Amino acid sequence: MATILETNRLILRQQVIEDLDALWALYCNPQITKYIPAAPHSYEEAREELEWHMNGHPKYPELGLWATIHKETGKFIGRCGLLPWTIDGRREVEVAYTIAQEYWGQGLATEAACGILDYGFEQLNLTRLICLIDPENSASQRVAEKIGMALEKKVDGIDGDNYPTLIYSIDRQI
Repeated sequence: MATILETNRLILRQQVIEDLDALWALYCNPQITKYIPAAPHSYEEAREELEWHMNGHPKYPELGLWATIHKETGKFIGRCGLLPWTIDGRREVEVAYTIAQEYWGQGLATEAACGILDYGFEQLNLTRLICLIDPENSASQRVAEKIGMALEKKVDGIDGDNYPTLIYSIDRQI
């Protein structure tokens, strides 16, 4: 279980197969999946996603969705990380964060996103990061703003998915 990064209250590490039940429980909550268009709809799809990210993203192993562990309890409480995209012909990297509902309102998504942003800029030397957010997901919009991102534009879909999406972005300060 390789640790990617730590924050005050969280450990973000590579996912392992033992995370599957907790990951599936996360995806069984419609309050979470309503903002994740490609969320797994079955236990098997959750397993496929987990296996896809176990060693980082297959094309970009330094990126991926990482198990988000609550230090105090040792519990898997989400999956957060960095995801590659190509939007309008431009390579982008998304700061992605999903936290279990029982942990909402504690600033954990902001803490995870801030740690991921710092990791992307400082460890991976990325020059720009984005968040892709459903226009109705005001909580995620607030997280993006708290970590210094600004709304760049609204698009009617990415890669032909036809899901309206807000693109928040931040450039690395040099």
